[in-house]
Amino acid sequence: MSGSRGMRGLEPWRWLGVPMLQALAATVLFGIPLRAFGLQLPEPVFPMVLAFAWAVIRPSILAPFAILVLGLLLDIFWGGPLGLWALCLLIAYGVAFTGRSMMAGQNRLILWAWYALATAIAMGAGYLFVMLDSRASPGLVPMAWQFLATIVLYPFAQRLIDLFEDADVRFR
Repeated sequence: MSGSRGMRGLEPWRWLGVPMLQALAATVLFGIPLRAFGLQLPEPVFPMVLAFAWAVIRPSILAPFAILVLGLLLDIFWGGPLGLWALCLLIAYGVAFTGRSMMAGQNRLILWAWYALATAIAMGAGYLFVMLDSRASPGLVPMAWQFLATIVLYPFAQRLIDLFEDADVRFR
């Protein structure tokens, strides 16, 4: 046990529950309609960090269900169509999970590019779903700002990956 001091355990509450609560708190905090000098806080998709990091950390049956719950909570919070963000986050999880073997051993810049790719695919899918649902084209500029605000969050995904990547010896 003395050799595992720096390693974190992989209890679900630690690698799923705590980050979920942090992502929800950040979403609510950034959702406050506060304006300074006519500018509003950006609205990044904080759960996108979790969808990417959980796919990279390890395969799990719990992570997709947690992502589904986070997506539904985002839909309720932002007043969007129920299931939109859940589906988009699951798409991002699927992209990251599919590319997991190619990401193994890569440097942080490559992982950031993978994160941006997963985010772009998820947001592109969301754009198409909203367009099909409303029969109108959503604004590209707000979507681009949301994409930029979301990919800037990659260091948080890397931190989560660094904390828990080596915690489960079965997937080394």
